[in-house]
Amino acid sequence: MASLSTQTRPSSGLRTRTNGSAAIPLQRARALLVSPHMEVRRPLLRTLEALSVDVIVCSTRAQAEEVLSRQAVEIVFCDEHLPDGSYCDLIHSSGLDHGIPCVVVTTRNGEWELYFEATGKGAFDVIRSPWYATDVELAVIRALRGQDQAAFSRAVA
Repeated sequence: MASLSTQTRPSSGLRTRTNGSAAIPLQRARALLVSPHMEVRRPLLRTLEALSVDVIVCSTRAQAEEVLSRQAVEIVFCDEHLPDGSYCDLIHSSGLDHGIPCVVVTTRNGEWELYFEATGKGAFDVIRSPWYATDVELAVIRALRGQDQAAFSRAVA
């Protein structure tokens, strides 16, 4: 039996929403990847690019905050620990005008305690390195779906 990771189909990289029977393509997803570790960045970057996600890469919390202050991204993949702080500092950054996008914490230990702690502090999800491409794809899909639902709710209200 094939594993779950070999049963996935390539993603078009475009989100769509339906309008009656027609699908309307939306803009490509943009992700911010924050990691000082090349051995973490490289496979995650390849996976996101295979999903046709536009990726901006930086190594520190300060660089990430600068990127986020200048442009919108839908999802942030951030190491648990950064040279100048942690994912918590990025989530609760006071220097950002708009809300922080979905933050997925990347970790090497993957203990359940970290998952509960991180999501309790505002992280969207936690994935453990090395990860499966399907873990990354699911995080992106869930983040985009949640943002589409929030935008729809605001439009209806």
